[in-house]
Parts: sequence; C-alpha cells; structure tokens
Amino acid sequence: MKKLLMLSTLTLAVLIAAATASGAIVATDGVASPQDATTPACTSPAPVHTYAWLHCYGAPDIRAAYGVDQLGNTATQQGLLGQGQTIVLIDSYGEPNGAADLKAFHDAYFPNLPAPNYTAVYPNGSPDFKNVGNGQSGSSGAAGWAGEAALDIEWSYAIAPLAHIVLIGVPPAETEGVQGFPNMFKAISDAIDTYPSGTVFSMSFGVTEQTFGGATNQPTKKFDAVFQKGIAKGDTFFASSGDNGSMGVSKQHRDSVNYNFPTDGWPASSPYVTAVGGTQLQYGWRWNPQSDVAFTSAGAYNPSYFGYTADPTAHNVVWNESWCPCATGGGPSVLYARPSWQAGVLPSAGNHRLVPDLAWNAAVNGGVLVYTSFFPSISRVGWHVYGGTSASSPQVAALTALAVQRAGHGLGNINNAIYMNQGAFNDVVNERQGSTSIISGDLSKNQMFDYNGDGFAVTWDPIPGWNTTTGYDMTTGVGTPNAPAYVTALAGRKERIVAVGPGYSGPTARYTIARSE
Repeated sequence: MKKLLMLSTLTLAVLIAAATASGAIVATDGVASPQDATTPACTSPAPVHTYAWLHCYGAPDIRAAYGVDQLGNTATQQGLLGQGQTIVLIDSYGEPNGAADLKAFHDAYFPNLPAPNYTAVYPNGSPDFKNVGNGQSGSSGAAGWAGEAALDIEWSYAIAPLAHIVLIGVPPAETEGVQGFPNMFKAISDAIDTYPSGTVFSMSFGVTEQTFGGATNQPTKKFDAVFQKGIAKGDTFFASSGDNGSMGVSKQHRDSVNYNFPTDGWPASSPYVTAVGGTQLQYGWRWNPQSDVAFTSAGAYNPSYFGYTADPTAHNVVWNESWCPCATGGGPSVLYARPSWQAGVLPSAGNHRLVPDLAWNAAVNGGVLVYTSFFPSISRVGWHVYGGTSASSPQVAALTALAVQRAGHGLGNINNAIYMNQGAFNDVVNERQGSTSIISGDLSKNQMFDYNGDGFAVTWDPIPGWNTTTGYDMTTGVGTPNAPAYVTALAGRKERIVAVGPGYSGPTARYTIARSE
C-alpha cells in the first residue's frame, strides 16, 4: 500500500521498539494554493495557525459534541471535572516539554482553572534525546513519541482537567516486537502499586497479534496478568484499536510488507482491556467530496475532494480517510475466544474476541489541536492538528475517570457494563457522503484505501475490511459514548467485574507489528 507522506516525518518515527498500531498522526501545513478556502477550516488559539481545508477542534468543541460539558462546568469548577482521580498514560520516551506544553493548552482553554496536576515518570531514567529525528528506533524515534505523549496529556486533561495526569515514559528495546514490552509492563505494574484504586490507564501503543507467534494466547498471559492485577484493585485499562484499518505489516519483512489478510492488534484485543476505535466527528460541517483526487499534481489540497457544507450538528461516521490513508482498527482476535460479555453480538463473526468495544473521534480532518514545543528543529512550535485512535483512547479514559469520580470507587473491567448499557452510546452506521460515484465518500467499512500519488485518484486496497452496521460492529464497537448516559451507566454498577468469561485459546498465525506511517 502506498502511503501519503503529507503526515510528516514525525509519524514515520512514532513506531519504535514496541511499535504502535495506533501512533498519533499529525497533519502537515500543506502547500498553499490560490484555490484554498478564503475562510480556513481550522484556526487555532494564539499563536494562531490556520489550515485551509482540514477541520479541527479545541477542548470546548469536543466537550460540547459528546456532552462532557453537561457533567462539569469548567467556568464554575462545579460538577465532574476529575477531582481526586488519576489517569496514567503509557508512552515510549515521553515528552520533554510536557509540563510547559500542557500549561499552554491550559492557558488557551481553561485559564480560570488551577494549574494542571501533571507528573512525568521515567522509570528507566530520562531519555537522552541525542539522536532525535534520525530514524524510527531508539532515541531517534523519540520525536514521534513526544507528539504521541503531548496528544495523550493534553486531551485526557481536556476531558478531566482537575484530574492527576501521569505520563509514564519507558524507552523499550531497540528491536521491534514484543522485546520492549517487559519494560513497559514492569512500569504499568509499578503504577498499579503506586496510584489509588480506580486509576484509569490509557495505552496508545500496540502490536499486531501475530507478533507473538504460536497457536494460543500463552505469550500474552504474563502481560494480561498485569491487567488482571489492576482490575482486581479497581483499575481500568484502555487501548487504541489502531490506525491502519484491517491491515498489518510483517515483521519478517522489516515492516515493509503487509499481510494479505485482515489483522487485529494487541493489547486492544485483550479481554482485560477496553478497545477504543475511531470515528470522524463532523461538527459544524459535513464532508462533500466530488473527487477521489485528494491532492493536485502540485501537492496542494484539492477543493473538490476536501469540500464541505455547513451543518451545526455533531455527527460521527466511521473513521476512514482515503487521503491519509488511515482508518479505525478492528476485527476478530486470533488470540482470544469470545468473552461472555460479547456473547450476544455479531454471531456471524465467529467465536473470538471482537475489537473494538466503543469509539471516539480519531480523524485527522476533524482532528484535535495539540500544542507542542519539543524539538523545534524538527517540529514547528505551536498548534498542530492530530488524529488517530491515539486521540480516542485517552479521551475515553478520562471520561471514564469522571465515572469513577461519580461512583466513588474503582470500576475495574468495564466491558460487561458497556455491552449491558448500549443505550448509553450513539450508534455509528454506514453512510455515503458526496457524489455517489466517489469511493472516498463510501464510509461503510474499515477497508483501507491506497494513495497512488499526487494528482491521482485513490483506490481501494485489496485487503478486505469489516463493515460498519446498525448495532455492534468491528469498526466502531457499540458506538460513541453519550457522556452523561455513559457516566451514569458505569457509576450505577454495584460491583466491578473481574472475571471476563471463558478461557482464552484460539489459533494464531505468525504476525508482527502494525505501524502508522
């Protein structure tokens, strides 16, 4: 599959050792054109930066679109704002300017609130950042991870601005695959021991399941044991479902060859984790593509592709952007059997764990604004538009921290409650936008597109995806949370769920790391 490199060299560096199926995607500024919209689709806070065709959201927009603002008032500091809660974010290498960048985010959106309660923890020592930007592995990949961490920090804070935000930065081994996981999971285990019951964890990393090899989930059991330890204490775990639709790349071919069959990612597929898929939130606009050529031969945004109409309502469609190309991860696990709480959903999908469980905005066109000041020789200091299910997971984790706040106790594994309370979610169904002859507007599945170069039309990739349907599906799960109903449903539980259903054994194939480029 041909990748559009408009997404910046940062995204090429996001995936290092324990490399991600869900790396943050940052939009570049693009090539200016006389055809650019007179009124930019996106205007950031000061220092002002604009994007002619890409839409973006600040903290108040997302809070309003999903009903988070109905739970807590940031002006009066009343209601559920995360008071007394802890959110732990797991990233490789961390963010060297995390505190300063979060302060800039705070000053732009919540200047009346107290200074953010933010802690950066580096269990293996602070990275040296001596070789940043010169590759994808080791400290050279730290620039991509810094963007990932900044996204996680600022957008978990956007949903729960009075919570304690903890970033754990762990440099994994320099070889891609599971070698980096022991460090990461040692750090997670230590965090479970350190932070209060009811801590909510977000993980924006992953590997394709076949990375583990073998015919059962045996290799993941030692890592799942860490999740079980946290669940028994009342902690909750979230993971991004990935940004490559149903596709996965082969470790055996140094991440240069995709498997020729649909794949799924771990830890999102673990039944001890809530998997967060992606939507495209169209809030104040509706996409109206009239062309499958995303960029002109000169590299400029094509108005016929990126065109849109005004619409004041908030609307979620399955995340599948052909210009990127990028799409929500999802599908049946090859490592885990069907958990009891998924027994009644999508029986045609077989007897395996299905991913994702729910979804949240992950789009790049319609992404979230992130302030960054790290590595100025590589990345412009200021506001950037970010997307990916890496944006989805920390926001849903923070929303769940508000449910923990209301409940007054930890919730543990919430998956049973999700499937028992599907009325707390807005279903995402298949949809066509724009001209009926334009395949880019076919928002009905997570089958990836191929980008064939500037000035050329995108085409479908031959690897099949999974359909977006009424009710549960393997692209957006049960749908997007209606924040007040979601919090009420989780907080109303009388006990947390520790057991997750039958034993997990299932066929596996040799597999590797899914990467976002």
